[in-house]
Amino acid sequence: MRHGIVILPQDPWSIARRKWQSAEGLGFDHAWTYDHLAWRSLADQPWHATVPTLTAAAVSTETIRLGTFVSSANFRHPVPFAKEVATMDDISGGRMILGVGSGGTGFDATVLGLDALTPRARHDRFTEFVEILDALLRHEAPDAPKQGSPGAGISASGEYFTAIAARMVGLPAQRPRVPFVIAANGPKGIALAVEHGQGWVTTGPDGATGEDWWAGVARLTARLDETAELASRDARTIDRYLSLDSGGQFSLASVGAYEDAAGRAGELGFTDVISHWPRADGIYAGSEDVLYDVALRL
Repeated sequence: MRHGIVILPQDPWSIARRKWQSAEGLGFDHAWTYDHLAWRSLADQPWHATVPTLTAAAVSTETIRLGTFVSSANFRHPVPFAKEVATMDDISGGRMILGVGSGGTGFDATVLGLDALTPRARHDRFTEFVEILDALLRHEAPDAPKQGSPGAGISASGEYFTAIAARMVGLPAQRPRVPFVIAANGPKGIALAVEHGQGWVTTGPDGATGEDWWAGVARLTARLDETAELASRDARTIDRYLSLDSGGQFSLASVGAYEDAAGRAGELGFTDVISHWPRADGIYAGSEDVLYDVALRL
C-alpha cells in the first residue's frame, strides 16, 4: 500500500514549503494539491495557483511524487496545459502524476462565462481533453517532420478543443509520458480510465457515508474489474487510488481511524490511499500530531 497526502494551496509559500518537505520526510509516497481556481466552502479564503505551487514543490523536494488532484477542462486547454505538465515533470526529474477528471459544475465551470454542460457533454469534453493530452505528452515521434515542414507538430480537431501543429519538442521525462490517474465513478469514465490511465482514483459514491460509502466503493472496484476484462486489459496493471476523506469521516481524526480506513481500502484491492493535511478548522480539521503519528507507522 502506498500513502499520499493532499496539501491544499492555501498557505503562503514560506509555510507551504514546510508541509511539502515534511510530506517527503515523513515517508509519504505522493503529495497532491487541488487544481481549482476556488473551492467550495473555502472560496473566500486564500487559494494559490496549482502549477506554480507544484513547481515550487518540485524544486523543494527530491523523491516524493507530485500530482494534481485533479485537473479538468473546466478552465484548461490541453495545448498550454500539456506544456506546463511536461515542464513540471522535467523540473521534478520525472516525479509528476497527472490526476485528471471531468470537472464539476461549481465555480471553475462558470467563472470563464462558459455555458453549463450536461453530464453527457462534460464526459465528451473529458474524453477529448484526455485524448489530446495523451498525444501531446508523448511528444512527437523521433522521426516526426521537422518544424516548418508540412505535417509538423500534433493536431487535433474536436467539438471542444482544437490543436493545430502543436509542438512538444524533445523527449518526455517519463516514458511513454507522465502517468495519468483518471478520476471516475460512472461507467463511461471508468472505461476512459481503463483505456488511458496508469491509475484510477475515486472519491466513492457522491452523498454516501459510513458503511453505505464503503459498499459503494466496493461496487466501483468491481465495475473497474469488469470494464478492464471487457477491454482485454489486465486490471492488475491499473493502480487504484482511494480518497479516504470522502465518506463522511476525516481519516486523520485519529491514528485508529486512519489505520482502519487504509486497511479496508487494502482489502478492496486499492494500491494507494490519499488523505488531507489537517487544517486548523472547517473541512479536514484535525491535528498535525495525528499526521506525524500515522507517518511513524507507514
